[in-house]
Amino acid sequence: MVPAEYYLLLSAGMFCIGLFGILTRRNALLFLMSVELMLNAAAINLVAFSLQWGNLTGQVFSLFLMALAAAEVAIGIGIILVLYRNFADIDVTKPTTMRW
Repeated sequence: MVPAEYYLLLSAGMFCIGLFGILTRRNALLFLMSVELMLNAAAINLVAFSLQWGNLTGQVFSLFLMALAAAEVAIGIGIILVLYRNFADIDVTKPTTMRW
């Protein structure tokens, strides 16, 4: 059986990669993928703690987190399509011209 610490290290690594992607990328699609990576890291954390404590609460919350991630992708893809239609690019720095 794999110890829970390995899952937590994997989750921390995934979260750091996602955070790095959010802070350094300007492409909206890569931005969305980085957020998904961070949500999956949180789901791994929930399942790891559920394994350690021996109850199913963390697994149930991870299922809710997967539903939240699916809704976030649907809304994110819609935003990316509108961004591409209005600016012919998916660079997240371009919509700053829409300010007052």
